[in-house]
Amino acid sequence: GAVCTPDFFGFDAALGLQYRGRIDSSGRESRPDARRELLDAMLQVARTGQGPREQVPSIGCSIKWRAAG
Repeated sequence: GAVCTPDFFGFDAALGLQYRGRIDSSGRESRPDARRELLDAMLQVARTGQGPREQVPSIGCSIKWRAAG
């Protein structure tokens, strides 16, 4: 599951997880020249059925999960 926000997940047609990571390479500041990693990963999944081997984890605020009940 997600451990920080934002944490993006990309699935193939069979709902297999093919990408987990950041949306782009811009970091904390939006940059027009940032590599669009989520988009690139999903385009690769559409072409090949598989996500990229190397994936960069998201950086953000950790998620505090509540105990059930």
